[in-house]
Amino acid sequence: MKRQALISVFNKEGILDFASFLLDSGWELLSTGGTAKHLRENKISVRDVSEITGFPECLDGRVKTLHPAIHAGLLARRGEKTHMDTLSALGLTTIDLVCVNLYPFFEKVQAGLSLEETVEFIDIGGPTMLRSAAKNYQDVIVLTDPADYSEVRAAIEAGKVPHDFRKRLAGKVFELTSAYDAAIARYLLELDLPEQDARNKTYPLFWPLSLKKNQELRYGENGHQSAALYLNAGTRGALAGMEQLNGKELGYNNIRDLDLAWKSACAFGFPPENRPPLGKAELAGLGIPEDNAPLACCVAVKHNTPCGAAQAATLLEAYEKTYVCDPVSIYGGIVATTVSVDAETAEKLAGLFLEIVVAPDFDTEALAILKKKKNLRVLKARLAPADARECTAVDGGLLVQETDKRLLEKWDLVTKAAPDAADIADLIFGMRIVSYVKSNAIVVVKDRAAIGIGGGQTNRIWAAEQALSRAGAALKAAGENPALRGTAISDGKGPRVLASDAFFPFSDVVEAAAAQGIKTIIQPGGSIRDKDSIEACNSLGLAMVFTGTRHFKH
Repeated sequence: MKRQALISVFNKEGILDFASFLLDSGWELLSTGGTAKHLRENKISVRDVSEITGFPECLDGRVKTLHPAIHAGLLARRGEKTHMDTLSALGLTTIDLVCVNLYPFFEKVQAGLSLEETVEFIDIGGPTMLRSAAKNYQDVIVLTDPADYSEVRAAIEAGKVPHDFRKRLAGKVFELTSAYDAAIARYLLELDLPEQDARNKTYPLFWPLSLKKNQELRYGENGHQSAALYLNAGTRGALAGMEQLNGKELGYNNIRDLDLAWKSACAFGFPPENRPPLGKAELAGLGIPEDNAPLACCVAVKHNTPCGAAQAATLLEAYEKTYVCDPVSIYGGIVATTVSVDAETAEKLAGLFLEIVVAPDFDTEALAILKKKKNLRVLKARLAPADARECTAVDGGLLVQETDKRLLEKWDLVTKAAPDAADIADLIFGMRIVSYVKSNAIVVVKDRAAIGIGGGQTNRIWAAEQALSRAGAALKAAGENPALRGTAISDGKGPRVLASDAFFPFSDVVEAAAAQGIKTIIQPGGSIRDKDSIEACNSLGLAMVFTGTRHFKH
């Protein structure tokens, strides 16, 4: 009896050569609908599955291989006499090879189709055949990936498909179907919708992950660690949409830093009314004005935390302000911008050792300038809000939480003194940046520049002391920078605004801030000792605003 191969593929890459080989090697080919038509059009003899099942394809192709004649032929154990006797009694034959790939749900779920249209790309028969064949891998060769055709062909030509190879092919089946099902689950549960659009805000009993390897990396955090980048197969996140225009391949640490740099830039990259995590309308509802000036934003990141950030009317000025925030740490870091990079800014960027520059676009001349540095990674990315939820690996599991998208819940002035109107923009800027800094986090702001960033400390006063110290050095650098002469950041006056990601357990931060000339503090509040900090502000003449929203980032 001839061996039978069932071929039903949406992706027809390499299938003609593989099917021709099987036919020439004495196999009988079974197929369905479009695949059968494609094979016949290319002069490859094939039998319709309906000849085996005795049942026509129906329901617009929804039912064609879901039949006992197919699955009995796949699941029968060849060495089990009762199985083979049952097939014989039922007039059925074995199927010895299955070559199936699936409807392109991964691609279609990102195509903006309606629910009804998307559902039609959920493959039922394909995964069912693959699972049956994979369960019986000792007797059935199962193929899902065109990249495996040549190795299977070589094994057949050699006269034996080894057990370990069969097992690996079966494993690839469940690898694929688990990711495929997870993508469908995420779509139907609306897990990838922005939080404000999702109707189902609960956490499912099983967290579905559908990740596809994008690339293997040279190494992980350190040279002795292997690593790879996997991207969500069912959604198009920022990393998947990035286009590398120049430079070396990205490494593990590069990607971690790039992710944070781009997320923090995107927090400033939208018009005020659409700006995450809190737009113009929400601010207005709290009585907080946010101006409509079309400002460029620049963010520098080093070791997965911002080391500088600024807004200005031009990208060049925003970059110069970002640079003076921390001229030391930016070396070897990443710079992200919210507007297209122009030639003047590119010249400045090219004069500094950077790992990555990422922006929505680059002028032709700017790109030519940056490409002169062959190792500098230059990436073009789309401004996009962060995913609705974020995941962090723990040993043996995954922590899942809603992404931090609420800037503040209230605007509660708790002191006798009030912030100057001119300081409000800096207060909002400071809270946006502090939410991307490792906790404990303090950010000192002047003229929409994060001139002092203290983060990752085990207590808040150390973070404050670090930020205030850095602010002094940054203002000195700004005063010495010819490009910033005449701007507010270089006017010789001290900073006025300090932002904190969490409440003050003691009044020491207020006292340290006042000693350095800070006039207004913005913090969540909520400490049992809030009264101590409020009284210190009143005694020292500082204004303080409570927001009701903490921004820990561990």
